[in-house]
Amino acid sequence: MTSAFRLALWLTVALCARPAFAQTVPVYGDIVDADTGKPIAARLYLRSDADGKWHFPKSVPPFGSAVRYEKRSGFNTNAAEFHTTLSAHQWVAELPPGSYTALVERGKEYLPLTNRFTVATKPVELRLPIKRWVDMAARGWFSGDAHNHRAPAELETAMLAEDVNVALPMIDWTTVDTVPPALSDKNMKGSFGGQPVFVDPTHVWYPRNTEYEIFRSGGKQHTLGALLIVGHKERFDVPVFPLKRISERAHAEGGLIDLEKHNWNWSVPIVPVLKPDLFELANNHHWRVEFGVRNWAVPAPAWMKLAERGLGNGSGTDTEPAWTHYGFETYYALLNCGFRLKPTAGTANGVHPVPLGFSRVYVQCNGGFSYEKWIKGLGEGRSFVTTGPMIEATGGFPERADDGRFLMTLKSNHGAVLKSSGKANFSLFGRSFFGAPKHPLASYRVELVHNGQLIESSNGPNWLTSTKDEDSAQFGITFMAKDVEMTESGWVAVRCLQISPDGRIRFAHTAPWWVEIEGKPLRPKREQADWFVQRTEEEIARNTGVLSAEQLAEFHEALAAWKKIQASAR
Repeated sequence: MTSAFRLALWLTVALCARPAFAQTVPVYGDIVDADTGKPIAARLYLRSDADGKWHFPKSVPPFGSAVRYEKRSGFNTNAAEFHTTLSAHQWVAELPPGSYTALVERGKEYLPLTNRFTVATKPVELRLPIKRWVDMAARGWFSGDAHNHRAPAELETAMLAEDVNVALPMIDWTTVDTVPPALSDKNMKGSFGGQPVFVDPTHVWYPRNTEYEIFRSGGKQHTLGALLIVGHKERFDVPVFPLKRISERAHAEGGLIDLEKHNWNWSVPIVPVLKPDLFELANNHHWRVEFGVRNWAVPAPAWMKLAERGLGNGSGTDTEPAWTHYGFETYYALLNCGFRLKPTAGTANGVHPVPLGFSRVYVQCNGGFSYEKWIKGLGEGRSFVTTGPMIEATGGFPERADDGRFLMTLKSNHGAVLKSSGKANFSLFGRSFFGAPKHPLASYRVELVHNGQLIESSNGPNWLTSTKDEDSAQFGITFMAKDVEMTESGWVAVRCLQISPDGRIRFAHTAPWWVEIEGKPLRPKREQADWFVQRTEEEIARNTGVLSAEQLAEFHEALAAWKKIQASAR
């Protein structure tokens, strides 16, 4: 069927179906890969230039899919996410005459495309080619959204439109401390097994994921916080307390526990009891639209010095950069206290005004993709999280040839544990990728973090020259950190920051490399350990009279663990 014939056919159908008084014109669109010319699933924003009204197209073929998404933040009405996720088929929108803007996006690995067009009296045909700027799957990295609330019926289209390889929807979700997730009225409807559901060979969602997000405790409104269990086997038919029961069962089933958001009331206190595996470093308050959830929950401690660093008012919850660095610092403090949490990412898409996979985690799957490889790699930290840039690196102990030459024999990727009998020199080499930079070089930074301290930056002396590949629309910073001296056990990680003139921030962050030096354990900083003790004492006081003595006993157990860590601090 020719394009002209197809258009005429559908135009005839549309005109016959439309009331005579309707003043709209069909606009047909095809979204294609710029290099191959093949149709491709994507996310489309379609808006009138005159009145700002959003429009939502439909699929032309009946076997295609067009999923409408409309979410506005209750905290910030400017934060609104209105789009359509489209399958790889032609779409059509009935639009009144006027001028319009179409914006096409597809996950993180394609460049956005903006097309402005005018509707008059005749049908309009749009061809919208979007260009891939990096192919992470070809490099062995596969993406996931490990925290979402998207209905399974919509997941297939959304995953393909965002190129999310693994989606972990919270099928069961409870908000009351006495209600087991399996009995909650917030659960997704349907019958779900414990096996991966394949969209295609490299896109899969897994249904056994559970969220305990407690807003009602002790029979009244009383917020505790959230924990996620992903990749487990059976539905959780028990309430959130005791926490140790949740932890033991999750781990017995091969599940991973995610400490969801760093400033929840109980995010810090419950760590020693819960023993989480993951830390949601790129979380559901990182949005494509304006930062929305301000000044809530537990503010950042003074020792983080956020205000002094130009990051908002010091609360850590008033601006996007402050929120991001508050998360970094909390994560680093937990690592320093010996909790080897791996970074993860999720969006709560389905609830928040954010696309699926806007915050995502990439996991390395050597030898090709499988869900089993991916979830195992997530738990082992063979990963990085991102809200925009890409990053990959190798690190380890350098070697020197007999003639004294320096050999860069670094083969350990993110998450590796390296052992040494004495002082070690750690070296690292890698590259960060940015798509189509619109800002000056100074807006991009790659940074090396050792035990929570920034020790090298891309403008420092030990980093290689920044490069740009025009052919692939790729901008990269190649970096090398040589001979990072480690006299005690610790960790190293790499982060990259993309900071816009308007203050928006996009980042990527690797899982840590761990270096274990015999007889030299990592000791936490005094200010960090003191804060964890303080936060736990505050939480015990806040929950006294609300939670039972048995429930509070776990918080006292956590406090004893924090005080033991405090005793070893410096």
